[in-house]
Amino acid sequence: MSAASELITVRRPADGTPIFTYRAVDEQGVREAVAVAGQAAPAWAALHPRTRGESMTELARLMERDADLLAGLDSEDGGKPITDCVTGDVPAAIESIRWFAESADKVTGSVAPTDDTALGITTRHPVGVAAALLPWNYPLAMAAWKIGPALAAGNCLLLKPAEATPRSVQHLAALAAEAGLPTGVLTVLPGHGAVTGRALAEDPRVRAISFTGSQATGRQVLAGAAVSNFKRVSLEMGGKSPQILMRDALSFGEELFEEMAVAAFLSSGQNCTAGSRIHVDASIFDEVVAGLVAVADKLVLGDPSDARTQMGPLINHAALERAESAVSDAVAGGAEVVTGGSAVPIVPGGSYLPATVVVNAPRDGALSNEEVFAPVVTVSPFRDEDEVIALANESEYGLAASVWSRDVDTALRVARRVEAGVVSVNCYSEGDITTPFGGWKQSGFGGAEKSVAALDQWTVPKVTWLRTRTAPSTAPGTAQASRP
Repeated sequence: MSAASELITVRRPADGTPIFTYRAVDEQGVREAVAVAGQAAPAWAALHPRTRGESMTELARLMERDADLLAGLDSEDGGKPITDCVTGDVPAAIESIRWFAESADKVTGSVAPTDDTALGITTRHPVGVAAALLPWNYPLAMAAWKIGPALAAGNCLLLKPAEATPRSVQHLAALAAEAGLPTGVLTVLPGHGAVTGRALAEDPRVRAISFTGSQATGRQVLAGAAVSNFKRVSLEMGGKSPQILMRDALSFGEELFEEMAVAAFLSSGQNCTAGSRIHVDASIFDEVVAGLVAVADKLVLGDPSDARTQMGPLINHAALERAESAVSDAVAGGAEVVTGGSAVPIVPGGSYLPATVVVNAPRDGALSNEEVFAPVVTVSPFRDEDEVIALANESEYGLAASVWSRDVDTALRVARRVEAGVVSVNCYSEGDITTPFGGWKQSGFGGAEKSVAALDQWTVPKVTWLRTRTAPSTAPGTAQASRP
């Protein structure tokens, strides 16, 4: 890292004050880190998988020891309520590392159904040096989703946290060293996406890269992979997820409105699976809007360090301006703001937007189609199943969705027709560590997070074809196995 590397100041979203300043890793720093990872990769891959798993289990134990510290770092850097970090994000990160540690010796191959003249064996192998670019909204949890399968499969991983939220991931790297992971196996490279991230995407020695973030940055990562070495790419680029309420949805009572609010307003709507489009059967539309607004208005908006806070600030003032602009444009197009919509002065210097519910938003407007990444939802009526499927699927995104109906046939039929990677029924959930997570359409491609499916993006298959001694000899010119 050169002396000219830029300094980055991290500011507290709660009040806009500076927390600390760090030196960004530049292109030279990336090149050096990739070289160290390349030196460590053969030995790490050659370890018995169970040994790798034991090191990762120790890392999970140390994360558990420092759970309160990790939660505090994520809360202060990202503005997320401390209760959410303590009860949600940090336990999920620990679970991910521990689960993949236990899967390290379970990356299995297969044997092809050949005749008795040959044996076809397929095995999976680590790619070698890999990279991951993290978002700011779930820094520790997203890091664990990528670290777990990458290291379990035998890779060395270079992690670039988001500029605004590096500290929990930096502490995680320190814990990895304490757990006994060799130098170069897990390296954290804080810096700007346009410099540090681009250098990782374009380095030909990096053989795989996983990215979670915006579509604009995802395109740059994909381009970097293409101009360098056609490295394997996995992209998760957000969503505009629908919540679909069928005619009988009100039978769920208050549970319905509580789940809808969580889906829409968790992390102040700064969540890639946020259920920001609510489609409601026209016969229950007014009751649903009233019920959602009643819950939204009770949410406690406040300082993220206060355990009573349910919604914290947006990450910065620019995010607040984008959200307010999207709402204003919708109103200009005929929409009505039922509650919220404007910033409130909770803490001086912070960017606080209350839970916002909008009806009659223009179908072709930004609020109905773009990922606003704020606590703003649109609610619209539909007449029948075909119409709501058309509404749900017209988005360029396809990450998540939910369907509410007590009629099992209806619920499962609608779930099948919705174009999304995760569809929850009568709840709003991304599943757990045992289920794959990934998007359709422009929400992403290239591999899933979580579950055994996540191991595929960090490994490559190899076929070993063994001709047995009992095979008849083949004279020159005799037909051989087909070739492309």
